[in-house]
Amino acid sequence: MKTRADLMALLDSLGAETTTLEHRAVFRVGEGDDVKAGLPGAHTKNLFLKDAKGQLWLISAADSTAIDLKRLPAVIGAARLSFGNAALMEETLGVTPGSVAAFALINDTDHRVRFVLDRVLDEAARVNFHPLTNTATTGIDRDGLRRFFAAVGVCPLVVDFSQMTGIEGVAAR
Repeated sequence: MKTRADLMALLDSLGAETTTLEHRAVFRVGEGDDVKAGLPGAHTKNLFLKDAKGQLWLISAADSTAIDLKRLPAVIGAARLSFGNAALMEETLGVTPGSVAAFALINDTDHRVRFVLDRVLDEAARVNFHPLTNTATTGIDRDGLRRFFAAVGVCPLVVDFSQMTGIEGVAAR
């Protein structure tokens, strides 16, 4: 599994504009409001999910986004969703609960996890994610994030969670 140092080296090699802030461990949205105050850009919440057919999903959404897990399967083409367990998260993404974020896709070399990105984050000039640990937050510019996705072979499924009335809120990028 790749480490935080490996991630940062990749981002640097891609020319991504990043800033990292070290902080106490943060496990939930709202828990690190004081940390977020010092970081410009969009802040995130990340869900590691498994559907009834065994497909794994990582959802990265703006921290204020409401996600309806009962309606989401129809929007993203999944079966009924539930939270993936910690062992499966560590096996596929190389992170523990509280540390899961889009950067963990660096460890999904078998592409077992489908990635869903909130349109708000896709359009943000800067987005903040944990860099494989919940004791730091790394902000990355939009172009750098897109180069990261390309480098790890991920094509995000972009969802407009504010329009989750059907599949019209979905776009492949």
